[in-house]
Amino acid sequence: MSTLASTAPVRRPSPRLAVLRTETRLLLREPGTLFWVLGFPPLLLVILGSIPSFRQVNADLGVRMIDVYVPVLVLVAQIVTGLQAMPPIITGYRERGILRRMSATPVRPSALLTAQMGLNGAAGLVSALLCLTIGRLAFDVHLPDQLAGYVLALLLTAASALALGALVSALAPTARLATAIGMVVFFPSLFSAGLWVPVQSMPHVLREIVVLLPFGAASRALEQAAAGHWPDWSHLGVLAAWTVVLSAAAARWFRWE
Repeated sequence: MSTLASTAPVRRPSPRLAVLRTETRLLLREPGTLFWVLGFPPLLLVILGSIPSFRQVNADLGVRMIDVYVPVLVLVAQIVTGLQAMPPIITGYRERGILRRMSATPVRPSALLTAQMGLNGAAGLVSALLCLTIGRLAFDVHLPDQLAGYVLALLLTAASALALGALVSALAPTARLATAIGMVVFFPSLFSAGLWVPVQSMPHVLREIVVLLPFGAASRALEQAAAGHWPDWSHLGVLAAWTVVLSAAAARWFRWE
């Protein structure tokens, strides 16, 4: 029996699972990244909710401003994840030659990209859940009445944000440049998501332009689902189209070295 036990093959984890575990450990060792992804949107929600006027009904919108800003900060979580967290890591791996060396091993670079997108996507969704929970418990913000539509819009939003981050990773040759490009795209993305002016409060022409952008469409879709309506298919279609286009562009221009 001892001989059989000693000669039995040792089951090793798959290369993709090993990469996922390694990337998870590395992510947990980055408190700065974790703060911006998991801590910043909920913290900003607490700050906004502490403003008395945000807890009063807005005469123009017919709802409290804090009710409007919970979906906006759900979007902020996805934007931060896609544009600030993921691109510097992937471009840093390319800059240090890690992707090139991986291409000569059984662990393909695609395993690293999959792990990064999965981890960052999960972190963005956890941050969104924290915003919804804090909004409900601290400020009595109703949970989405159309839950299925809300989840669908949120998943499409996360996919769009990650696709945009993948495109930045594809175009930027270095981690520093990836951060710079991410910042250039970051603030317009926040504006289209309604961080400074809610999308529904924008002038008509500007609103019609913004909802053609991924995060403007996402803002309207999440708002509609939160109010109990199924999101307009036009908004969901904009999100899906941007995800496909950005993903195709990222795949077209991505370089392993």
